[in-house]
Amino acid sequence: MKALVVIDFTNDFVDGKLPVGQPAIDIQERVAELTQTFIDHGDWVVMAVDMHEEGDIYHPETALFPPHNIRDTVGRELYGELKQVYQNNEEMIYWMNKTRYSAFCGTDLDIRLRERGIKEVHLIGVCTDICILHTAIEAYNKGYHITIHEDAVASFNPEGHLWALQHFRTSLGANIIKR
Repeated sequence: MKALVVIDFTNDFVDGKLPVGQPAIDIQERVAELTQTFIDHGDWVVMAVDMHEEGDIYHPETALFPPHNIRDTVGRELYGELKQVYQNNEEMIYWMNKTRYSAFCGTDLDIRLRERGIKEVHLIGVCTDICILHTAIEAYNKGYHITIHEDAVASFNPEGHLWALQHFRTSLGANIIKR
């Protein structure tokens, strides 16, 4: 069994307060399609969604980025077609709040993957060179096989995006696929 981890594909990260913009908009259909395909095949699907508190001056990202993905805001809702896929399959998707770049940091993701005997994680979403990267590094360090769907990841930093794809391949031994 494998797992699909959909990272931070929210309104704020696509076209909101910290937008990837057109590169994220361009992958929205593929993100939704892959999510539905994994559900249809009976694989485990995780929505790993960044969550911040309004006015949190102690969070390390406060000095780096404008406020984004604030709890209980429209900005934190899933973007576009993915929102509909989630609403149609909510009982089959694990929603996981995360407060750091990596979906493993401070969450129960590793425990839940191991409970299910999952050794292979597929990563999609945004940002390729931030949250996808940090999740992939931690997955590698925990011994998971990693697959990155190149046509379902995006970043607001084109150079960072390309660097991260190369890093996944050469330093983490990740399988990079594009349909």
